[in-house]
Parts: sequence; C-alpha cells; structure tokens
Amino acid sequence: MKNIFKYIAIILVFTSCESNLNQVPPLEAEASSLSSYAEVLNAAYHYQQASTTPLAVMGDFRADNMFMREAPYSAFDKFDKDLAGGDLVEQFFRPFYSNLYKSILSANNVIANSTNATQVAEAKFLRALSYFKLVKVFGDVTINLSATPSITDKSILARQAASKVYDEVIIPDFQAAIATLTNASTTKATKIAAQGMLAKVYIQRGNFASAAPLLAEVVNTATAAKISLRPKFSDVFGETNDLNSEIIYATRISTSINNLYGFSKFSEWFKGTDTKSPNPLDPALTAAFDASPGDLRKDVTIDVANRKGKKWGNLDQDWIELRYADILLLHAETLNENGSPAATVLKVLDPIRTRAGVKVLDPVELNTKEIVRAAILAERRLELALEGQRWFDLVRTGTVDSELKQSVNKNYYVFPIPSSEVLASGGIITQNPGY
Repeated sequence: MKNIFKYIAIILVFTSCESNLNQVPPLEAEASSLSSYAEVLNAAYHYQQASTTPLAVMGDFRADNMFMREAPYSAFDKFDKDLAGGDLVEQFFRPFYSNLYKSILSANNVIANSTNATQVAEAKFLRALSYFKLVKVFGDVTINLSATPSITDKSILARQAASKVYDEVIIPDFQAAIATLTNASTTKATKIAAQGMLAKVYIQRGNFASAAPLLAEVVNTATAAKISLRPKFSDVFGETNDLNSEIIYATRISTSINNLYGFSKFSEWFKGTDTKSPNPLDPALTAAFDASPGDLRKDVTIDVANRKGKKWGNLDQDWIELRYADILLLHAETLNENGSPAATVLKVLDPIRTRAGVKVLDPVELNTKEIVRAAILAERRLELALEGQRWFDLVRTGTVDSELKQSVNKNYYVFPIPSSEVLASGGIITQNPGY
C-alpha cells in the first residue's frame, strides 16, 4: 500500500545547488507535454518524506524533550552560530530545504497543467504545507509559484518576508484546497486536513479569531469524516496503526521506498539507535510526565531507564503531520484566547486527559486565561511529545525562555539557511542573522 508514492524524474528540479535551476532529465518528457499528472502529484507527496527526520530533530531536540550527545550535533542544544556548522547544515537543513522545494515545483506543475480539479487541490495543499514548514524553520524564504522558473534570472531566489509567504501562498492555497477537496481519501490530502492545517497556520501567526471557525468545523464534522480519538493512546502509534481514525494527515513512510533523507530516520533518533544521539531523553521531559502521576502516555512515549523515546518504534511508521488530539488542543487554546470561560475551554481537554488516565482539569482552580494557557501548553507537551511540535510551540507562544530556563537570542528561533544555497545563489539568498 505504501508503494503508491513512486519516485519519478519527470519534473523540473528547483534547487539552486543543482548545476541548473531548471532541469529536465534526458530522455524524459517535459512536464508540459504530459497528459496525466498523477505521477507528478505523487512526486510532490514523496518529497515530503525528506522533511520528517529534520522536523523531528528540530522540534524535539532543539527544545527540552530530547538531547543531542555527540559533537557537533550537540549544537542543537545550544543557541549560537555553531548550529550553522557544515555537517549540521548539510545533514539536517539541506535535504529539508531542497526536497520541499522539489515538492513545491512538482505541485506547481500539477497546478499549472492538470485539468483534474482534485489533483490541483491536492497540489495546492502540498505547496501550502511545504511553505508552512519552510517558514516555520527559516522565516523569510524564496517564493516560486512557477512550473518553469527561469534558469538565468537569479533575482527570483531573493527571500520574501514570511508574512508575504503566509498571505500570498500558504493561506490562499489551503483555502483553495478546502474549497475543492472532500474527505473521501484515507491516504492523501482531504478537506478536513486542509481545514486543520489552515487553523494551525492562523494560530502560528496568533490569529485565533480566524482559526476558531475552522477548528469548530473540524470538530463538528469529524465523526462524518470518520475521525475520532482512539480509545487507547497506544493505539495511535506503530506501523500497524498507520492511518487510524485519529490521523487526519500523515506523510507516508516505508523502507521499500527511496529514502530522500539519506542519513537515518526519525525513529532512530528518538530510540537512540543513531550513534550521534545515544540516550537522547531529556530529564526535563521525564519530570514533566512525573508531574502528571499515573499518566498512561508516559510509558508509550519514553523509556526512562534507558533514557530514550518509545513512541516511534518501527522504521515503517508514518510521520503524523496532524491528528485529532492536536485539533482538540488547538480548539481549547483558541477558545481560551478568544475569551471563553475556563469551564468551556477545559471541557474540550477532558477526552484527552481521560484517555491518558489522569483526572480532568478543574476550572475552579484554573480560573484565569493565563493559567489555562499554561495548562494547555503543558498538555500539548505530554500529548504531542516526540512529534516534532515542542520547539515550534515554544516559539509561537513566546515561552522559549521561561520553559527552557535560559535567555535565548531570538535570532536562534529560526534555523540556518543551507550554506550551499547561499553560495550557489551568489549571495542573493541571504543567511539568517546570527549564523
């Protein structure tokens, strides 16, 4: 089933580190001459694989859930220019950057040429998802909306403000996907996935008013879309549980498919089987679980005795991009930020906490917006630990310093642009400050 994503070369590769910006492999048809774009669309899905391991490392190892142990990779746990070191850039940021732009270019070809409305909507979903990942990681980035970008005009590589990327690409693309997609697919982009991702985009920008109706719609239509919390937290994870009822959208992973991230997979980092990070468990995550006695999520997520993660045990597990528990947490956060009473907000969390085997939160005790906000962030940490979310949650909520218990220069809220991209562009692509 996971072989649906075929690696094809019938696309133009938009990455400045190649010998040309615009490549058509010999003996292959140009994209504009194709009559079917199913394979080009599958390529756009396939390129997302390369983002999974870097996102896992950036989301949890950069934060207070996991540790890097071996130099120079320990730079992830520091906040200085060392993160831009050569090995780190090439291993983590180069595949992430270049393959997301390949996904974007594949999507552009489908959008420009396919006459199948569903294919175009899926391509817009993937283009929006790619740019959302890029902006969260790098801030300002290059915008390419062309199926045939110029190979001579390098000025098109100039980075555009993150706000522009959100307003002119990410938000309109997700909106277009919502307008066309249905919830019929179990393996590809759907309407409810686009609604949930657009809500995450608005929340990332602090726009809770725009997120509210989207999240309410997801919650109200979840049952009809066959989306629900799994009865047991342990039933969410593992290869045999891929595409279960809680998963709204996942990037498919299989050892039978070419791995575009050529070093190791996210599960190995969490399990400590990658030698660069043996015994990766951060004691701070253990302490967070210990503050929630009896929490059933702890034994599913971490192995305290061996100082490693357990949530991802198999190389063939899909990478979860969005699941229903995340939607409920975001829904509660949005209600709180929009002024709903604590009793209304905390009730949304009841199914998550009941499943975890811990008592529901008391609105009499947690009776202010600030206290409820902190409780939701704490709940997100335990529920979504090792899912690549923690660092980005800290950044968007402005809690990096308070949660990490140190002062972090905001330059290091984003990550270094691959130096190979900066050099190949002749300096048109600029490096982030501090690196």
